[in-house]
Amino acid sequence: MHHTGKHMNKEVTPITQKSRYHRLISMVSPSDKLGIAIVADPDAIASALTLKRLFWRKAKKIVICKVNAIKRSDNLAMIKSLNISLPYIKQIDTKEITKWATVDAQPHHHQYLCNKQFHILIDHHLPFLYPDIPFKDIRNDYGATSSIMTEYLRAANITPSTRLATALFYGIKTDTDNFARTSTEADIKAFRYLYPYVNLNIIKKIESSEINKENLAAFRLAFEALQLIEDTAFIHMGEVHDADTLVIVADFFIKMAEASWCLVSGIHGNKLIIIIRYAGFRLHAGATATRLFDKFGSAGGHKNAARAEIPISMLKKEKIIVAEIKDFIVNTFKQRRVNKINAATPVE
Repeated sequence: MHHTGKHMNKEVTPITQKSRYHRLISMVSPSDKLGIAIVADPDAIASALTLKRLFWRKAKKIVICKVNAIKRSDNLAMIKSLNISLPYIKQIDTKEITKWATVDAQPHHHQYLCNKQFHILIDHHLPFLYPDIPFKDIRNDYGATSSIMTEYLRAANITPSTRLATALFYGIKTDTDNFARTSTEADIKAFRYLYPYVNLNIIKKIESSEINKENLAAFRLAFEALQLIEDTAFIHMGEVHDADTLVIVADFFIKMAEASWCLVSGIHGNKLIIIIRYAGFRLHAGATATRLFDKFGSAGGHKNAARAEIPISMLKKEKIIVAEIKDFIVNTFKQRRVNKINAATPVE
């Protein structure tokens, strides 16, 4: 069922969900080989596992595949802890797939999804018009697709296994940022329903898995480069091969008891990238980033997370040499104390 507008913030009635479930199941026949292509993150992985469970014994074969690389340590820990098989789409024989589905994504979200003819699409992001997909369930006020998929499980009278419940539980936790971001009563109800079936020790292990063998050197460098000035942790990583490393480091160091702000910077290609995290109430990371760094390149973000990208050519124009980049960031960031009202005003 295709929803183009906002839902009322209320639970979907059991009758509506039952009819949705029966329509979903009717999309695949016992002779079909179903491919579930996802932009892999915890919510997408959990949702795909649920879709596979719903079609168990109703399709000849079901394959879940990813279209992106998984780099975050916690996401890798989830896959390992829950023993999830997730090959790249290039690694499977796509010719044998008779029908395609995607969850927690829409075709325009990734180039590898654009050229697929989908029969099933279930998502919680803002809807895009896809008139040629037979089954669409897009509820863009839900905090997580895992919440939608939990409702399908309940409509099917399927009690989730510990593995599936743990995946869905973690999917809701991550996509709602522990209910700090957009969520509804339906998300809370799904979370509550799953709780008795969840392995909380696995959740704890996944959530504390920021460091792995691959990023150990980056963390060692970050600890050495850390400079704490008042309530702000500054880390300049120099040249980095992967910009995602900066995000992982910033998410880790904002946990410092003394830090309300964390800025992690590095040079990737021909750009200086600055990742900003804010753990407070009054100010706005995105607005602060825009006000301070947008004039040099591009900057913006949300209340608690922001990013700035500045071409190296612009730094040269400003007569800032590589050795002085950290000082440039520190001095620029200190300007946030000027006109705090602006810093607290979100940028639309």
